[in-house]
Amino acid sequence: MTATFAQQSSHSADLLDWFHEMRRSEPVAWDQEFGAWHVFGYPEVTAVLADPGTFSSDLSGLLPPQKDLELFAKGSFVGMDPPRHLKLRRLVSKAFTPRIVAELEPRITQVTRELLDAVRGRSAFDLVADLAYPLPVIVIAELLGVPAADRDRFRGWADGLLGDNRPERLLPDQDHMNAVGATVRDMNDYLLDHIRARRAVPTADLTSTLIAAEVDGERLDDEEIVGFVGLLLIAGHITTTLLLGNTVLTLDADQDATAALRADPTGLPTALEEVLRVRTPFPRLVRLTTADTTVGGRDVPAGQVLNLWLASANRDERQFAEADRFDPTRTPNQHLSFGHGIHFCIGAPLARLEARLATRTLLEDCPEFAVGPDVGLHDARIMTGARSLPVAVTWR
Repeated sequence: MTATFAQQSSHSADLLDWFHEMRRSEPVAWDQEFGAWHVFGYPEVTAVLADPGTFSSDLSGLLPPQKDLELFAKGSFVGMDPPRHLKLRRLVSKAFTPRIVAELEPRITQVTRELLDAVRGRSAFDLVADLAYPLPVIVIAELLGVPAADRDRFRGWADGLLGDNRPERLLPDQDHMNAVGATVRDMNDYLLDHIRARRAVPTADLTSTLIAAEVDGERLDDEEIVGFVGLLLIAGHITTTLLLGNTVLTLDADQDATAALRADPTGLPTALEEVLRVRTPFPRLVRLTTADTTVGGRDVPAGQVLNLWLASANRDERQFAEADRFDPTRTPNQHLSFGHGIHFCIGAPLARLEARLATRTLLEDCPEFAVGPDVGLHDARIMTGARSLPVAVTWR
C-alpha cells in the first residue's frame, strides 16, 4: 500500500485500513508527493512527542504570511517551543487541574439538564446541535467571561479554522491563509474588545487572570492575550463536542456496552477513554525536525515535517491487545488522543468531566436512543466525529 496521503479517502474506515497496512509494512514512511514523513506506530509517535527539542511545534516559518493569524499566534502556546511554551502554559494550568475542574461539576450538570429539558418530549433531536456543541461552549465561555449567547459566532470561527483546510496539502497556500485570516480577524476583533473591557473593569474570570499575570516580570499585552483566549475558547469546546458525539455513535453500535453502563455508570470514565482511543478526535499532530535525527530506525534530516498519526498509534497492536476492538473496560489505556509530553492537552480534565456528566445524564433520561440514518461526519483526515447527529429517543 502506498504511503501517499493525498490518495487517501476522507472516510474513517479507509484511513484505518491505511494505518493498519502502514504500521505493518512501514511505520515511519517518507511521502514524496506530500513532501513529509508519516509516523504511524505508537512507540515512534510517543518518542517524537517526548522530545520537543528535536521535534518542534513551531511551524510558523513554513506558512505564508498572514497578519491576522500572526497576531493570533502570539499567545497561542500550542505552536510554541520551550521555554516560552512552559511559561505561558503555567499561566492557565492551575485553572484546569482535576481538583479545580471538579468544582465545575454542579454547573456542568445544570447546563446539561437545561439543554436536555429544551428538547425533552421530542421523539428525536440533533445531539451535536442540541447538546454536544452548546454544553462545552457555555462552560468555557463562562470561564473566560465571554457571552455564551454568542456561541453561533464561535462555531463559525471553529468551522473557519478547522473545516475546509485541504488536508491533501502539506501546507496551506496564500489564498487559503487569506480566507482563514478573515475568520481570525473577526475573532481577534471580538476578543480584543472583550479583553479591553476586562482590563478596564476586571472580574473573577480567566481573561482577567491572564491580564493580571506576569511572564518574566512583564504583563502580557492585549495581542498576546487574544491568542490565549481564542485558543482556550476553540480548543476548550471542540474536543468535548467530538467526544460526546463519538460516544453516542459507539454506544449505538454496541448495545451490550450501553446496557452495562446503564446498569453501572461508574464504568463511564473507563469507557470514555476507550472511545477516545478508537475514535481519536484529532487524528494527527505535526512536528518539524530541528536537527538530523532518527525516527523508528529511519534517518530524518533537519527541517523535515512529520505527520504524527495519533489515530494510528492508538490502534497499534504492539501497545493495545485486540486494538481494533472497542473494550469499554480496557485498562490500562495509555492512548494518545490528548497528546503526550509537554503539549499534553491542558483541557483534558474538563473534557473528561463534561463527557462523563453529559453521557450519564443522557443514559439516565433516555432509556432508549438510536442514531438516525443521516449522520453528517467530518472529514476523517482532519477530525473524527459528527458534524450533525440525529438521534431518536424515548424519555424517562
